[in-house]
Amino acid sequence: MFKSKKLLTIFCTLLVLVLISACNNNESASNDTPAPADTEGGADVSVDSIEPIEFSIMTNLHTAETPAKKVQELIEEKTGYTLDIQWVPDSSYEERLNTAFATGSFPEAVRVGFAQLNQFKDAIRNDQFWEIGPYLDQFEYLSNLNEEILANTAVDGKLYGVYQGRPLSRQGIIYRKDWADNLGLEAPTTTEEFMEMVRAFTEDDPNGTGRKDTIGLADRSDLVYGGYKSIASWFGTPHEWGEKDGELLPEFMFPEFIESLEFYREMHSNGYINQDFPVTSKQDQVALLTNGTAGMYVGSMEDVTSLYNDASALNPDIEFDVQNHVVGPDGEFGIWAIPGFSELVMFPKSAVESEEKLLSILGFYDQLMNPEIANILYWGIEGEHYEVVDGKASPITEDQQKIDREVRPYLTLEVGEPATNGRYMIYTDYEVRQKADQLVLDNNDYLIQNPTITLDSDTFIRDGDRLKQMIDDATVRYILGQTDQAGFEATVENWKSQGGNAIIEEFNASYQEQN
Repeated sequence: MFKSKKLLTIFCTLLVLVLISACNNNESASNDTPAPADTEGGADVSVDSIEPIEFSIMTNLHTAETPAKKVQELIEEKTGYTLDIQWVPDSSYEERLNTAFATGSFPEAVRVGFAQLNQFKDAIRNDQFWEIGPYLDQFEYLSNLNEEILANTAVDGKLYGVYQGRPLSRQGIIYRKDWADNLGLEAPTTTEEFMEMVRAFTEDDPNGTGRKDTIGLADRSDLVYGGYKSIASWFGTPHEWGEKDGELLPEFMFPEFIESLEFYREMHSNGYINQDFPVTSKQDQVALLTNGTAGMYVGSMEDVTSLYNDASALNPDIEFDVQNHVVGPDGEFGIWAIPGFSELVMFPKSAVESEEKLLSILGFYDQLMNPEIANILYWGIEGEHYEVVDGKASPITEDQQKIDREVRPYLTLEVGEPATNGRYMIYTDYEVRQKADQLVLDNNDYLIQNPTITLDSDTFIRDGDRLKQMIDDATVRYILGQTDQAGFEATVENWKSQGGNAIIEEFNASYQEQN
């Protein structure tokens, strides 16, 4: 009997000790372990304990060879992370991306362009990629990302990637100021003045040779980044899609689009523009300006630096200037805008198996927005690849191949933009480029946005490229005088019957759901 009581006492004592230990362990766990994220209602995870890890990245390669590892090794040293970068030639990147998706062989971080984002929406909705929106506010630098641009990347109002920023609109005019001065012309501020300048540059001997050896405008086959879309913006044409009577419709169903066609057709029929522009490459377009044949270029105003460098090598007396603010017949100025990003970095759940690993990887991208590291990534090593002049980066271009070889490929890894990651802007002592940079910022007050950026249309994803080609071909035929407005409108009816009506219906349904 005594032994039984003694054993019972020992057992009870041990039980109490176990319970106390368990309580202590639970208390310790509750104090030291971050709570899991509530991805539905907002993250509740501490990032203080994030540890650098080794992980893989797939990104575009825009140079002929993979880069030297000098910059990568410095970034790894600064961040503590080890990177396995899969460099894929840009020309085959989309194919590689689709293959990785089909075979489930994604790396932990993958760069996805805007078009691919649309294609991956079903996979996103099927929970194949991490939603990162609930975590961003916890990071020192990622929390600085532009909210308006982030909204343009959203799927169903949720964020799935960190973006690489781009200026919303670089578009404007680069023109021969010396020719304008010779003819007593000021920078065009209306579409009528623009037409007068391309006419005068063609017909009034702006270079003083006494020969008919000049044209007003050099353009290329690209109807978006060439001249056409920007000039259409001056006429008040919507950007891709616009709203009419409460319904979203494509830009080419608006009268301003037809006005733009008529304007371009007049320039072409009068010989004010290179007659073969529908088959002209950007390289050949640039050559028309730099060799002294053409006097105007509508596109990225930042191109004025390279244009001047090439042109002044042939003609040291050449002068360029830039202009952005051209109003249309309604007296208003507007300019089309990109969504503010070029690509997103997304995180597939097939490769990133846990929330802990996701947070660690996000910790790396947070560090990429640290101004010190952002400058290394974008400009390279100070004193070797660039110098700081007046608070800006001045590339050391005596060995441009060194920059191309060691720095340029890493630009695809940038997160954010100078306004959010604090990296240096480029320094230039060329005053016209300084003016161009200011006009790019000025464009932000006059942006024409595409209202379908975050909307859904399965038909658009499936048939959008084919249907767009129909309209592009009709646009070119109209400008060349090979069809008239009735012919163009017949193409629009064909577009509608071959899937366009479905796209209109689907975009409008998606718009109603979001609003």
